Amino acid sequence: MAPHPPPRELTWRGMVIGALITVVFTASNVYLGLRIGLTVATSIPAAVISMAALRLLGGGTILENNLVQTQASAAGTLACVFASLPALVMAGAWRHFPYLQTAVLTAAGGMTGVLFTIPLRRVMLADPALPFPEGVAAAEILRAGANRENTGSIRALLHGGGLAALLTFASAGLRVLGDGISATATWGLSAFRLSLGFSPALLGAGYLVGLPGGIAMVAGAVLTWEVAIPVMAQIVPHPAGMEAGDFATLIWKDKARFIGAGLIGVAAIWTVLRMGRPLLYSVRALLARPAAHLRPERTETDLSPRAIRTVAALVMVVIGGMFYLFAAGRVAPLPALAATLAGLAWCAVLGLPMAAACGYMAGLVGSSSSPISGVTILAAIGLSCLFVLVRATGLFAGAQGQHFAIAFCLYALTAVTASAAIANDNLQDLKTGRLVGATPWKQEAALLIGCVSGAMIIPPVLNVLYQTYGFVGTMPRAGMDATQALAAPQPALMLMITSGIFLHQLDWSMLLLGAGAGCVLIGLDTALRRAGRGALPPLAVGIGIYLPMGISMTLATGAILGHVVTRLNRGAPGHRGTMLASGLIVGESLTGVVLACLSALSGRDAPLSLLPPGMGAMVPQLAGLAAFGALCLWFCRAQYRPHGR
Repeated sequence: MAPHPPPRELTWRGMVIGALITVVFTASNVYLGLRIGLTVATSIPAAVISMAALRLLGGGTILENNLVQTQASAAGTLACVFASLPALVMAGAWRHFPYLQTAVLTAAGGMTGVLFTIPLRRVMLADPALPFPEGVAAAEILRAGANRENTGSIRALLHGGGLAALLTFASAGLRVLGDGISATATWGLSAFRLSLGFSPALLGAGYLVGLPGGIAMVAGAVLTWEVAIPVMAQIVPHPAGMEAGDFATLIWKDKARFIGAGLIGVAAIWTVLRMGRPLLYSVRALLARPAAHLRPERTETDLSPRAIRTVAALVMVVIGGMFYLFAAGRVAPLPALAATLAGLAWCAVLGLPMAAACGYMAGLVGSSSSPISGVTILAAIGLSCLFVLVRATGLFAGAQGQHFAIAFCLYALTAVTASAAIANDNLQDLKTGRLVGATPWKQEAALLIGCVSGAMIIPPVLNVLYQTYGFVGTMPRAGMDATQALAAPQPALMLMITSGIFLHQLDWSMLLLGAGAGCVLIGLDTALRRAGRGALPPLAVGIGIYLPMGISMTLATGAILGHVVTRLNRGAPGHRGTMLASGLIVGESLTGVVLACLSALSGRDAPLSLLPPGMGAMVPQLAGLAAFGALCLWFCRAQYRPHGR
């Protein structure tokens, strides 16, 4: 009997639906990124929307749903290039965002991220230490939608999603509930802080992350806010008139966070080295032509070696062409060629290790909580240092050459950022695909399509936002209202780091301190694992230092609640808990996308706010704490099964 053909997966209608979803997610994420420096995760909202659209059209399958969300989430993730492109306008290199130079480089950079994730898929998705929380959540959503008879799972998903949506709308939309609470104690110039966020999605992600990662992030947050920042407050010059609490926040933003970036860098290098042998084996097996009798199963079939080599060659030629096009209009042909080759070498040599680091972080704590900006900071530092060395040869001489080198680093950083962001998100999508039985090569093709469709949207969105609002310190026209300008915090930071290296103004002490702490933590983690006494993932500790304390504490809360419920249930597997946690992530993600669209259309941060102008923050914070506490109690009670039941 002939085997049954696999269900439909990569279809034309799916690609069209994915492209339409792309417009909303990409525009929303670019606006949010420039307004507040944050984006919303797109995998899970894309899964829900595609499921509804295909059900309306009829004949949809779980694999077709998965391909639509894969394409749409890749495109939405590509919006992370907002972290570098606006810096070119701030630096005076551009007066607007040229469509060709912006879209083509963004698409090509994202496609390198897809290619890098192909060998990583074989290594990381089978690693039991990487829970890939959002990938698991998306798979549960797709399964629940496909299996209409599994009413218990669907009910748990809807309950979690409904509560999360309600709380998110009340806090981020109506502003009647606070989104977190913080307590600060001062001693002289030092401030000690404890913060907790009220995000349902982070609570659910923490449950999926597990206890070791949650505890490691708490350790990083506590060491930062209760030890490092109070000590630095006694050493760093104190601005006149600034309160101790504000001074502590300034220290974290300008100094302590770079400790986390240095630690993340060392931990990422260690992670890549530890995966070195299986990663090289995976690359070798991927590029070799398999024997006819060793053909892999459908669910383990990647793009063919010929396709990978062809796409990789085309992408690198395109990136090189964009680099040279950018440089040729600013310097002579020889310096332009040197800059192009240096930028290409950076992308080719360090692209895979950076993708591996981003993928590992996404697997450890999820794409939403992964500190992709920390990796971007390290990339900006590395690129700038490389071009400082190139400039020492006599190329790019004078003030004009220095200005070009800064601009070129920012432009090349766009390709690196796109690659890292795609790797950070795509492994979640590939994890979802593995759990639902998808064909990897079709997912990889959908990811490549998503990079192209997302890149086509980004330049006009950037131009509209810049011409409408402007950026803080950089306005397109005289007489515009500067109070409405987009803050663009990440581009400003990238410009500060890049120019600081060329002008010898960057403080290296915090990065080196983080690197040293990373070496110590790697030794401690190795000793704990060998002794069988648990683990303390150094990368998770670095994430705890780098991210705001409220995020780390909320993730840890979810991890601890999951551990407690599992113990109360005598270690029984918690499928219901996974569905509830997935629902929490879904509800907040969907509501966040809707609110982001409303904010972009209205030009205001909170167009639905009901908070009276004169009311302080204490009442909403206490109300938010009570609501979050009730959510935690419900989350535990919904999973608890008394003995004998």
